[in-house]
Amino acid sequence: MVQNIQPQSAAHNASACRASRHTRVQHLITADESSLAELEAVLATLPICSTGRVFIEIPDASWLAEITAPSRMVVTWLDRSQRSGAPGTGRGCASGEALTRAVTAWADEMLCAEDDETRIHLLGGYLGTADIVDHLVGLGIRTDAIHTPAQYGLATAR
Repeated sequence: MVQNIQPQSAAHNASACRASRHTRVQHLITADESSLAELEAVLATLPICSTGRVFIEIPDASWLAEITAPSRMVVTWLDRSQRSGAPGTGRGCASGEALTRAVTAWADEMLCAEDDETRIHLLGGYLGTADIVDHLVGLGIRTDAIHTPAQYGLATAR
């Protein structure tokens, strides 16, 4: 006799997240000093079992703050005052530049599968966000999979 077995609930709770067969979706989240409140809101909505990267660009170390993220998420602070600008220019790091470099390097290494289901939330300044969107689309990521501030008009999903 064949028994019809229904899938378990997709509820996210501590027990479900500990299960070895529980699907964990990778997240890519970016922010800068102008979007820290939005970043906190996005992080608060993530299930405890979330994995992925959070990149936060700040003007200098005085902007470092405690950020609460799921334990499997890696938070990287990018201090512009400690970084150089475009190679060979001798300039300081412009707003959005450190974030763009870090995220595009990470994406080149980590977003290599055609069926990638990484959830992408790009917060922060327009220029860096636009450059990151362009790079991700160039890698084959669908624009409807990239969430950006609505006023930027860069991606279709919100």
